Amino acid sequence: MATSGRGPEICRVPGTYNKSESPFKGFVNSKGIRAMIYRFSGLMLTALLTASCYAENVPQDHPGADEFAQRAEEKYGLPQADVIALLQQARYRQSIVDAMTRPAERKPWHEYRPIFITDRRIDGGVAFWRENQAAVEAAAEEFEVDPEVIVAIIGVETLYGRITGSYRVIDALATLSFYYPDTGNDRSDFFSDEFMQFMVLSQEEGVPLTEAEGSYAGAMGLGQFIPSSYRAYSVDMDGDGRRDLWSSLPDILGSVANYLHSHGWEYGQPVAVDAMAIDGADPAIAEKRNYKPEVTVAQLAESGYVTEADIDMDTLASVINLEEEDGDRLWLGFKNFYVITRYNRSPLYAMAVYELSQAILEGMEE
Repeated sequence: MATSGRGPEICRVPGTYNKSESPFKGFVNSKGIRAMIYRFSGLMLTALLTASCYAENVPQDHPGADEFAQRAEEKYGLPQADVIALLQQARYRQSIVDAMTRPAERKPWHEYRPIFITDRRIDGGVAFWRENQAAVEAAAEEFEVDPEVIVAIIGVETLYGRITGSYRVIDALATLSFYYPDTGNDRSDFFSDEFMQFMVLSQEEGVPLTEAEGSYAGAMGLGQFIPSSYRAYSVDMDGDGRRDLWSSLPDILGSVANYLHSHGWEYGQPVAVDAMAIDGADPAIAEKRNYKPEVTVAQLAESGYVTEADIDMDTLASVINLEEEDGDRLWLGFKNFYVITRYNRSPLYAMAVYELSQAILEGMEE
């Protein structure tokens, strides 16, 4: 809501000085100088707080907003005036820019793994599965996805719904659309399209545009779906006519399962196994970051990468190389590992989901 004159009363800071009176009046000795400094510091803080209050209550202009609105109308039929009105309510958030420049996926594996492979997430996953066993197994059966992986993804993403994000989705998507940080990989166009799709999603599913909250990247609900994924892969498992990824567990579980199914999940098949490099192994193979399995286990063995696991030698695989404290650790990754990387492209993420899923499955069998 726009304001005129002074800001709303809630932003008024008690004790601010009258601008008709100089803050320096009456200070002449050293004690007075110190007091002047303290008072001046207080006035600066007051000014910052007041500016913050104004920023939250006046329309905010974003660079390129008019062009954005025009594209939104051309691509998705969204009225330009409505788009501009929404953009004016979206706020730039420096903390989102900061988070985008230091994602957890840049950590080495030995620092990333302890974030997610914890007793809390393992025990929580077992409890979550047992409490929602019928819904978990219904989703697994409907979409032919191993249930422990469905549970593990929700565990890694949101700690079973405890951490779903505290940013307004419009703030996250506006910040990343118009102020994407200089990381060497400008994804502002990607987030611009996600912002437009979020507006369409609101029309389709009744998601409140200015109230919905999610991650710093605009991911929503227990499964942390970005708007395009929400529209493409979420399902109405409870049959109420809406796809609700915040409060309907059947919808949440079914949507995660459908996402994996749609990307080619193979039920009951392996995800990854330990491997080793023997003398003469081609180092270039372990340095690749393409986890789509395209060569057989037998061909990898000929190139120096072998496993002691009982795997059919004709199975397609890739080599996964993650950094431990005492050196690199190798795995062979299969189709299902690659499918998890479609949910999040980081091999660290995929390995965390896999290891957590196995620990949860073990807990369920005890």
